Formats: sequence, C-alpha cells, structure tokens
Amino acid sequence: MEVKRRTARNLVSKLSSVSEQTRTDALCELRLISKHDPDSRPLIADAGAVPYLSETLYGSSPTIQENAAATLLNLSISSRASLMSTHGFLDALSHALSNSLSPTVVQSCAATLHSLLIAEDTYRPIIGSKRDILYTLLSIITDNNSPPRSIKDALKALFGVALYPLNRASLVGLGAVPALVSLIVRDARTGIVEDATAVLAQIAGCEEGEEAMRKAGGVRVLGDLLDEGTGASERVRENAVAALLNLARCGGEKGRKEVKEMGAKVIEGITDLTKNGSAKGKTKAAELLKIVVDGYGQSEVRDFRFNTSCDFMNHSI
Repeated sequence: MEVKRRTARNLVSKLSSVSEQTRTDALCELRLISKHDPDSRPLIADAGAVPYLSETLYGSSPTIQENAAATLLNLSISSRASLMSTHGFLDALSHALSNSLSPTVVQSCAATLHSLLIAEDTYRPIIGSKRDILYTLLSIITDNNSPPRSIKDALKALFGVALYPLNRASLVGLGAVPALVSLIVRDARTGIVEDATAVLAQIAGCEEGEEAMRKAGGVRVLGDLLDEGTGASERVRENAVAALLNLARCGGEKGRKEVKEMGAKVIEGITDLTKNGSAKGKTKAAELLKIVVDGYGQSEVRDFRFNTSCDFMNHSI
C-alpha cells in the first residue's frame, strides 16, 4: 500500500508541471490506475488530485479534459467526500458540461454527478441548487445533435437530482417536463425512453408538475405508453404508471381529474401490469387502477369488467 501511496503522490505532483506533456502523461496514468485499482482511488484523492483535476476541466485540450473527467468519475465511486469538499469542483463540472467539445468529457461529467447523487442523498440539495448544472443537463437532452450516450448520462443525473423532492419544482421551472415529453415522443430507443419516463415520474411528484404536464400533453403521452399496441417495455409502462400515480397524488384536484378522465384508454394497460408487472409495479398499478375506475361511468366499468372476464375465461379454455 505504501508503494501505491508514493506512486499516487508522485503522479499528482506532476499535475502542476509546466510541461504539458508531463501533465498529460500523469493524467493518463492516473486515469488507468483509478479505473483498474480501487484501492488507489482514496490515495489519489488524499494526495490532492481533485483540485488539479477540476482546474484541468477548464483547459482547451480535449485529450487532457477527457483524462481528467474520467479520473474524477473513477474517484466518485469511493472518494465522494473529497470531490464534494473541493472548492470549485461543481463549477468545473458545470463548465465542462456546457463548454467541452468532447462528448466523452460531457458523458464523464454527467456520470460523475449521477454517481454522487445516487450514493449520497445529502448531496442532492447541494447539486440541485446549481441551476446552471440543471439547465445544462436539460440542454443536452433537448439537443438533437447530442449523442445517445450523452443523453442517457444526462437523464441519469437528472433522475438523481429529482430524487430530492425540493429539486422537482426547480426542474419544472427550467422546462424539464416539456423537454422530457418531447424526448419520449421523438426518441424510439428503449433505453432512453425508460430513463426519460423514470425522471418524469419523479417530477410528477410535485404540485408544480401538474400544470406543466397538462401544457406539454404529458398525460396523453403517458397514456399512449400504456397502450400495449405501442410495444413499450415493461419498465416504460411501469414508469408511466408511477408518473400518473404521482400526478394524481400530488397534482391536486386538477391532476387527479386528468388521470381519471383517461378512462378506457389506459385501463387495460394498467390491469395488465397488476398481473404481470414487477412487485412494485403491481402495487402502483393497482392503486392507479382504483383512481381511474373511480372516474369511470358505471356502465363503462361493467362493460370493461365483463370483457375482462370473457378474456380470462377464453384464456383458461
């Protein structure tokens, strides 16, 4: 371990060299060590690497930026406190997210945020207060030229931000709902739609989300995802159920009314999830089904139950 500690100190000391080549070589080595040797990560952080790595994100060399961003991502796995306690660290991430010409740098920075947000709930209000970071993450998912990997990493970071209830109103205010709804509509890639609906489900859990969902046509889009004819994955459909349930719970009377008014359009899809979804999905689908059936006309409910019973009987035969 002492050899590893000396190696870390030696490499970190080279990050302040006047020679760009020396700095580049040291960064390349730190990136590889932090990736392949978990024991070295805290040693690298303790050697004072984080301030140098953060400062490097302001540089103009894509290669140097990529190595610095990747090293920070590796350190975020086990040395989160060192990152978050470094003055200017989040500002450096924000700068790289919005200014770097390298998609790899953007992806590493977004993934670093996700790593921090998922592991430590105490970091969620801190990162959520950085509106420039939230704005940039939303810009990534609305840019038609963003690579799929960048969009996925940005969505995962946004999900981490939205896990903290008080961050949801900020996301709504920055236009997250129309951005997410638009992404779901235009992007057919299952992984991206799954991540986008997961974020939307979290944001729907705040009172401010109701008006934004209504204006963006979010309820209609979520209802469409529950239609088995769309071929949406089980995770997408469960996320849609979670979003509608949160809207009914937190969106006041208007939110509950919107969910109820979907009626026959979503009952079959919700019912399917009560039988075939995950354990958590079944519970949420059952609760949502009660809300939707509540807003359904009695004759329509009888028709639906009769048709469903026929389906069950035909299936058993």
